[in-house]
Amino acid sequence: MRKAMMSAIAAVFLASAAPRPAYDVVIRGGTVYDGSGGKPYVGDVALKGDRIAALGKVRGRGAREVNASGLAVAPGFINMLSWATETLIADGRSQGDIRQGVTLEVMGEGWSMGPLNPGMKKLAVARQSDIKFPIAWTTLGQYLTHLEKRGISPNVASFVGATTVRIHELGERDVDPTPDQLKRMRALVRQAMNEGAMGLGSSLIYAPANFAETPELIALATESAKCGGMYISHIRNESDDLLGAVDELIEIARKSGGPAEIYHLKQAGAANWDKLPAVIARVEQARAAGVRITADMYTYTAGATGLDAAMPLWVQDGGREAWIKRLQDPVVRARVIAEMKRPGVGWENLRLQAGGDDKVLLLDFANPKLKPLTGKTLAEVARMRGKSPEETAIDLVVEDGTRVGTAYFLMDEANVRRQTALPWMAFGSDAGSMAPEGVFLQSSTHPRAYGNFARLLGRYVREEQTTSLADAIRRLTGFPAGNLGLKDRGLLRAGYHADLAIFDPKTIGDRATFDRPQQYATGMRHVFVNGVQVLRNGEHTGAKPGRFVKGPGAGRCRA
Repeated sequence: MRKAMMSAIAAVFLASAAPRPAYDVVIRGGTVYDGSGGKPYVGDVALKGDRIAALGKVRGRGAREVNASGLAVAPGFINMLSWATETLIADGRSQGDIRQGVTLEVMGEGWSMGPLNPGMKKLAVARQSDIKFPIAWTTLGQYLTHLEKRGISPNVASFVGATTVRIHELGERDVDPTPDQLKRMRALVRQAMNEGAMGLGSSLIYAPANFAETPELIALATESAKCGGMYISHIRNESDDLLGAVDELIEIARKSGGPAEIYHLKQAGAANWDKLPAVIARVEQARAAGVRITADMYTYTAGATGLDAAMPLWVQDGGREAWIKRLQDPVVRARVIAEMKRPGVGWENLRLQAGGDDKVLLLDFANPKLKPLTGKTLAEVARMRGKSPEETAIDLVVEDGTRVGTAYFLMDEANVRRQTALPWMAFGSDAGSMAPEGVFLQSSTHPRAYGNFARLLGRYVREEQTTSLADAIRRLTGFPAGNLGLKDRGLLRAGYHADLAIFDPKTIGDRATFDRPQQYATGMRHVFVNGVQVLRNGEHTGAKPGRFVKGPGAGRCRA
């Protein structure tokens, strides 16, 4: 008995005498891609708290050790165009993107979740579809703080929407701001930048965003640039006047004094596929002249928006409710049908650019009676109803009370492939981050929501070799972080935040398709956000360590 007691005491003594782990986590023996685009190396990465503590040959042990032999160890990926604004409220785990290695969701494509006035809040609640929630915030910073407090797995950031600022002061009508209104709009941009916005975002093919003229956008982008922010834009035209729209973005960047990025660069419609070389030339000429122009993209040949992109902008003047009311007027309806049959003048007719109603896929309805039409093409529904595609599209908008989520097959695969290799190209899903369960099964989605980043690494890097793995990782991590002005994220460096994506380069890939979009990607093994593991052996841990990541103007851009 005494001998046993002595042995137990000795064991306790030895355990207490053993050195404590030097690190919380050590990731051992992976191939480290540090996000700079430089040559990878086999080594270790040590984490302590929410930071990277050491890299290379790490001698101290971790409280937890992760074997990364045969795996790529990279900084967490940055989704430069995220629509996780509502999906993170429904499910903070961000399953679709976490399982691809995304650790930072950047929102704000023209519309942002603040600033809101009382009327905007009331209207936003009334327009909610599958995901319903109270709006407990007013400013953009309050919204992002709200997400952080609720608990989210990824980090979040946002641009302030030029459209949101416009609606705040002007409503949804086709009007120009007075000098006083523009002054207030500029002040709202400064307020958002002071709270931590990344810059100013616009989305210029839609009403009421399209009603903003170039001088208005320059004025707002100037306020963003003063605070170190970027202007980022779904440019005014991605088809017949693509080159003019690129010129407008470059002009806004030059006159505002800040950098600018083209959201989801594309050439919409077969007649415009040959314009990519001219776009590249314009961007590179501007860059050579010192104007900081970049772009991002998703890795698919179809875009996803709504049936509003198949109708002229004048009928949408005043907002969704005014649009739907007009569509029920026989005279207006006849005029809209006539214009839907022709190329848009001053607007993009994406239905015609797709080249046929069999290339217009219906994804998202709010009306339960219409949900059985999900996954059908506009051509199919028109045949079912015995009406023209134009009449059918109008009827669906009226019956659903929404713009009706729609995918348009617009782009050329050869252009998508070429764009993945451009050195100034980042990546964004242009989608929410969801899971194939619960409320998310009430509607369909574009496969980019589950596969955009894995598709880049699997199809384009591994299979088609359009670019190297090191450079693709650079443009998923260090490159966008630098564009956003983030000083301690995007690279694997000692002292940087411990956001990491650890994956198998041999198996990473997308599984989502247009027929079955709600399928997780494969090949991502481990993901850490702020030093906390949120994906372990391919499965979500349930952890929600995500934070509100603030832009370079935070706290220093007061009016």
